[in-house]
Amino acid sequence: MNSIVTTPLWAFVLLCILAAWAALGSLLIPSVRWFLRRRVNVVIDELNTRLQLKIQPFKLTKRQVLIDRLIYDPEVLKEVEATAKEKGSRREEIMAEVGIYAREIVPSFNAYAYFRLGYWAARWFASLLYRVRLGYADEQGLSDVPAEASVVFIMNHRSNMDYVLVSYLAASRTSLSYAVGEWARIWPLHTLIRSLGAYFIRRKSGSSLYRKVLARYVHMATEGGVVQAVYPEGNLSRDGEIKPLKLGLISYIVSSFDPEGERDIVLVPVGINYDRVIEDRSLVRRLDPSAGRKSVSFALWTTVRFLIHNFALMFRKRWYRFGYAGVNFGTPISMKEYLSKKNIDFRTLDRDTLFKEVEQLGENLMEAVKVVIPVLPVSLIATVFLRNDGLGKEKKKLSELELKAKAFELISELESAGAHVYIPRKDREYAITVGLRMLTLRKLVIEEDGLYYVKPEEHTLLRYYANAIKHFTEAEQK
Repeated sequence: MNSIVTTPLWAFVLLCILAAWAALGSLLIPSVRWFLRRRVNVVIDELNTRLQLKIQPFKLTKRQVLIDRLIYDPEVLKEVEATAKEKGSRREEIMAEVGIYAREIVPSFNAYAYFRLGYWAARWFASLLYRVRLGYADEQGLSDVPAEASVVFIMNHRSNMDYVLVSYLAASRTSLSYAVGEWARIWPLHTLIRSLGAYFIRRKSGSSLYRKVLARYVHMATEGGVVQAVYPEGNLSRDGEIKPLKLGLISYIVSSFDPEGERDIVLVPVGINYDRVIEDRSLVRRLDPSAGRKSVSFALWTTVRFLIHNFALMFRKRWYRFGYAGVNFGTPISMKEYLSKKNIDFRTLDRDTLFKEVEQLGENLMEAVKVVIPVLPVSLIATVFLRNDGLGKEKKKLSELELKAKAFELISELESAGAHVYIPRKDREYAITVGLRMLTLRKLVIEEDGLYYVKPEEHTLLRYYANAIKHFTEAEQK
């Protein structure tokens, strides 16, 4: 009875690990979950007392519940039956495919991550790189948006910084749910992005089954009052102009809208512009069909070199932020009012008529977005140089006095065309100085003996920045 029982060291270590794991699973993890859940609930209660557009219950629903709802949505099940019949596959196989799509699309929004960690990171990063400015905003129209409405921000797409910038500036009103492409599905970035309420989409998928699952998720989110942000252009603009519209997401949002229902859909046009787009050279390079595709290692080395260069400038106290980043919020558009004026209901239209009406709606929205794109110093000065025909081999030069005279003239022209021109410090001369400094620091514009001209090999990049406000000058000329 008193004999000693010995066990091998490996068995003892294994028992200790199993005991620690059991304690972790039964005591520590539930306690941590309770603590985190409590913190999240405190954050939500606090936010819903001050946010204009409150966090809707849909975003707080458990992710698995939303996935199940999406998988067994009646419209999805109809598409499953049609796909199984078309392919001659078993229904279980198609349902498994739907499950993959649903788990890929549905986000796992975390209010604490969004408003505490995400907002802090977005504010810090945006302010580090730019002088962030909220220019024009239709405050009366935005304040009149019903609290229970499904709000959709419709934006032009200039840079991947758009996600960070608009989330930061809109955080005092609401949280945003974005559709993000394949670039964001890398580990561990996808977990962070999903926790911030974004959902992933396969932009080039030709599967009707996938499109139906995506459409039904967007419908569920819209019906649940989730505030969304949509880029109708789909991808980043390569030449600086507004790209042709891709109406998939807008169609998913509005095609099932009930104009007699309790919840309205309100579309808010948002205009974005930058004095410097971080990806500008890579975007412009894609305009050249003869330019070969660079390798991943080249892109990585270019990024590292860019960071080293800027850190070196910081160390020598010669670093400037990348100029101004501006965002304007236009007048909200109520879908109830829009459909009432047109006397139509999207749900009753045949496919061809629905496509034409959604296309017309998209064009109207993008015109509203164009109107509120801010005119920033670099776009202003770039336009002056283009108008001066300074892109040819003759290197037509401008003195600083001539440049200012032409810039003052252009500012008046833009303002008469309804453009929102951002004037730093309300000083026009300073605005011109800032724009010219940005262009000379980047060596897009060369200064010789007090005269300025465009570096010939940089004219495409200069045009990229001028194109951001090209629609204003074209409208004035017409």
